[in-house]
Amino acid sequence: MEPWELREWYVEFLDACNRHDLDAIRAFLDPDVRRAHLPRGADAWIDDLADLFAAFPDWRWRRIQLVVEDDRVAAHARGSGAQSGAYRGIPPTRRHVNVAEFAMYRIVEGRIVEVSGSDPSFEVRAQLGTTLG
Repeated sequence: MEPWELREWYVEFLDACNRHDLDAIRAFLDPDVRRAHLPRGADAWIDDLADLFAAFPDWRWRRIQLVVEDDRVAAHARGSGAQSGAYRGIPPTRRHVNVAEFAMYRIVEGRIVEVSGSDPSFEVRAQLGTTLG
């Protein structure tokens, strides 16, 4: 894909994420996507997002910066929302969290085959007032 195509691809991916459209998000993922330090595969990624969206129904990402090179997209985004459901064992707090996220995606034929970056769950838990694993 050309750099401009990858930029458009990311806009569409982020839009699907912000709509919480798990089927649309899945279309951006290779079935065997590799995630650094997290379970492999699209099913695991979708399960993680479903848990996030259940706990934070208003969760949204805002793009801060995007860098495209070859088959890679580097994204800096801010994720935020108010917790109204359980999140990783933490009961609802109604607190609003706002976290920085950094990710490096490798894209092949329009699908994420590999991703690495920050894990915002530690910052989310800190802002919820706990550091439970």
